[in-house]
Amino acid sequence: MDWLWKFPTMNDDMLRQLKKSIDEGFRGFTRAYGDGIESLFNPLQSFLIWSEKLLTGAPWPLIVVIVAAVAWLASRNWKVVIGCSITLLLIGYLGMWEDTMRTVSMIFVCTVLSIAIGIPIGIAMSSSDRLQKTVNPILDVMQTMPSFVYLIPVVMLLGIGRVPGVIAVVIYALPPMIRLTNLGIRMVDQDVLEAADAFGSSSWQKLRNVQLPLALPTIMAGINQTIMMALAMVVIASMIGVQGLGQPVLKAIANQYFTLGVFNGLAIVGIAIIFDRISQAYGLRLQKHREVVHG
Repeated sequence: MDWLWKFPTMNDDMLRQLKKSIDEGFRGFTRAYGDGIESLFNPLQSFLIWSEKLLTGAPWPLIVVIVAAVAWLASRNWKVVIGCSITLLLIGYLGMWEDTMRTVSMIFVCTVLSIAIGIPIGIAMSSSDRLQKTVNPILDVMQTMPSFVYLIPVVMLLGIGRVPGVIAVVIYALPPMIRLTNLGIRMVDQDVLEAADAFGSSSWQKLRNVQLPLALPTIMAGINQTIMMALAMVVIASMIGVQGLGQPVLKAIANQYFTLGVFNGLAIVGIAIIFDRISQAYGLRLQKHREVVHG
């Protein structure tokens, strides 16, 4: 009757052998192809270095003015503009400006990559139910997998540094971009699509001139979620050498520096709020514009 109380498991030797063979196979793959795969990401490393130098080298008043201008263009709300400006000034006053700019540059690169990868996949999913059924379980796994697990294969393939950190962040932050692009295009009114067909629009013209503009508010929500998830990975990515606000938080955890951890944690929150308010305000304006057009 022991089998009723103790779950039957694989023989210990067999399980150990299975794990060993998988580990050895992956190590062999990294030894054989790791250098080649690493060279493929050289353009990404150059893009990362360029964006970091651009933000850390720019005068701080210029950055504050640009962020305020973007906030105004997105929201047309002085409260949002003043809130974003005060947040940045506080971050600089508390001595976290350079780390913040490094973090922002990483989030910028991760968001650009997520958009470049996520929107085409979302468009492809929206036009094929079979592809949607295939990709959705993969996205479920990507969203539920513990974020630390992403670091293991990336570090084994590419080592420690900016590029592996960015790849891990993109994998973690990509699913909302794909899902909401797919959802936004599928939610476009069928009557509008039939009208486009009646005018003789090709599939490409219909996608470019009708589906994507109407799906843009939902796609903006996907960009918003992608940025939030990328920021959530900042501290974890710092474990493999990504510079920015995550490294002081990691140092504070290791050395029990309470104020260092809290201040840098609040800076991450501040950056998240800035991104969130700007992207949400822009998405809301697009939504209102669409309602006016259809109204």
